[in-house]
Amino acid sequence: MEAQERWQNLVTPLNAAIGLLELEAEAPLRRDVEIVCQQLMHPVFRIAVFGPFNYGKSTLLNALLGERALPIDLIPTTGAAILVRYGVTLSTRIRLHNGTEIEDAGTEILKQFAILDDRRRMREDVASVEVFCPHPFLQTGVELLDLPGTDDQEAQDALVKDQLLTADLIVQVLDGRKLMTLGEREHLRDWLLDRGIETVVFVVNFLNLLELDEQKQVANRLRFVAESFRAKLPMGISNLYRVDALPALRARLKGDMAAAQMAGLPLFESALQSIVQNQQTQQVARLRKVITIAQQVKTLLQDRTTTISTELATVAEKQQKKAEIRQKAHRLITQGFAACLTEFRLWLDRTHLLETYQMEAALALQQGTFRTWETGAFKATAIDHQQTVIKWVHQACEFFDHPRPAQLLIGFPSISDSPSTPNASSPSATPERAASTPDSVAPTAIATGLGWALGGPIGAAVLGGASYLLNRTSPSTSSPLHPSTAPSAPSFQTHLDIAQHYLSHFSALNLATLQRYETTAAPVMQFQPEAIEPTPQHHQLRLFQTTLENLEQGLGQALEE
Repeated sequence: MEAQERWQNLVTPLNAAIGLLELEAEAPLRRDVEIVCQQLMHPVFRIAVFGPFNYGKSTLLNALLGERALPIDLIPTTGAAILVRYGVTLSTRIRLHNGTEIEDAGTEILKQFAILDDRRRMREDVASVEVFCPHPFLQTGVELLDLPGTDDQEAQDALVKDQLLTADLIVQVLDGRKLMTLGEREHLRDWLLDRGIETVVFVVNFLNLLELDEQKQVANRLRFVAESFRAKLPMGISNLYRVDALPALRARLKGDMAAAQMAGLPLFESALQSIVQNQQTQQVARLRKVITIAQQVKTLLQDRTTTISTELATVAEKQQKKAEIRQKAHRLITQGFAACLTEFRLWLDRTHLLETYQMEAALALQQGTFRTWETGAFKATAIDHQQTVIKWVHQACEFFDHPRPAQLLIGFPSISDSPSTPNASSPSATPERAASTPDSVAPTAIATGLGWALGGPIGAAVLGGASYLLNRTSPSTSSPLHPSTAPSAPSFQTHLDIAQHYLSHFSALNLATLQRYETTAAPVMQFQPEAIEPTPQHHQLRLFQTTLENLEQGLGQALEE
């Protein structure tokens, strides 16, 4: 597999991964990814000069170019990233954010667009600044990047930090009079090393302003700096040089090679040329930055994937516990429902009703208190059974979110207590079928049949159409000529028979009603475990996992080089 193909196999999933990480806190990392991926295919070798304000960066570049191409002054002035490229003549091109391009011969126009204003701020309308210079070093495919000074304004620092990633070689300028301040060490760590930038050359300026003894002390400290930072440079190339920038520029402008040699410029130029000629160093340096940043993105992806997985596992655990609770509730409800149905059926059983209530009902009929008996303990017991059955059904409806079925209505057959006189001409006449005599005592009716649900009356129903007639006579004038025609009171056996008929009808009627209700309530008792449907979070997790796998594969191929 060719190098470009391997790089593309890393760049593609890297861009996909950073697209998933959309939090505002990750915006700087997203910007780093964009920069290093673009630079990976950039054909030109870029050298960026970097350091705090007033360290002589622009002066050093002018010394390399052999002319005052970049603005320099006693006051720090560079307020833009100035890219110096090869051109037949010295000229400048300014691009503004509104699309306007301004081209001008020479570099005087830089004083208008590339220096800080009175409040030491960069111009906000400038998109890019390019200087074209006819220098042989630039003609070899090299471009120089003059960056604003650091440690002054937040906007300048952000610009410098971004631009450092676009460079193949960093020249960090140090001030020999205050070697490696805390801020410089932090930038070395945070802006360079932590972002995979290890092709760094240190250039110490202003040593010519120190006494010889002080220069020796600084030289010892410089060796410590060089040894503590292991730069990734071609074999035999040092990472530390002394260049007195202003004397070097003056010597170059005068053509004084000896003075330039004393200022340290030729040795530094030779090192730059050797680094540029080593194309392998360029590609490895670029790839190293991509790998370093890709590993940071990988860590974020892993963290995010773990977070989503944990959240989904928590949800799944809650759903499992909920399902277990519902299954347990279903088991308890169905068991309770079946048990109360069995108890109600046993109570409604004809044999049980006759054994328990026939004698009571017969006595009540004989005493004329049947309605009081029926609406007393007998009805209360029926309603208790009814409410128990309904309670379990309603619990199932609420727990499993089902609509309630039709109510369970308990029916009570009708009984009429009416005086009647047997027809003497009909030997088959019985008290139950005797025709009523309007002239006899006025009839008294006892009728029941209230339906109950949830412990309270909701209506009345007379079910079955049963009506039992009692023959009850009152004293009447009898003729001594016809003593046999006087009516007689019904026997207690008759009351027992009526009570038997009533209870048998009550049993059959309500057992059938209970059977229908059980059939109606059956769907309510059904429980289906909830299927766990994939949520957007499940799809998000899968996307993160796939992207992470692709990124790891791309990193593995890149690290094989």
